[in-house]
Amino acid sequence: MKFRTVVVASASGLHARPAKAFTSAAAGTGVKIAKGDAAPVDAASILRVMSLGVGHGDTVTLSVEGDDDSALDTLAALLATDLDAEK
Repeated sequence: MKFRTVVVASASGLHARPAKAFTSAAAGTGVKIAKGDAAPVDAASILRVMSLGVGHGDTVTLSVEGDDDSALDTLAALLATDLDAEK
């Protein structure tokens, strides 16, 4: 299993527009996302991602079974970008 830890840059955290962009990019990757000690959830599920309550500046952990480093890198880069600023 591979992991990436990233600080969420979006001003509103993973809510509405940033969550949609993130979950769309995660579709089909098998990546999971967790905040703190919470159980990891499917990164492609907007409802599950939003249920984590991830805010601006929160640290999350992405994980994937196998060796899909590129999916982790892509999603980590997306979370490290302020998606609220890109309108």
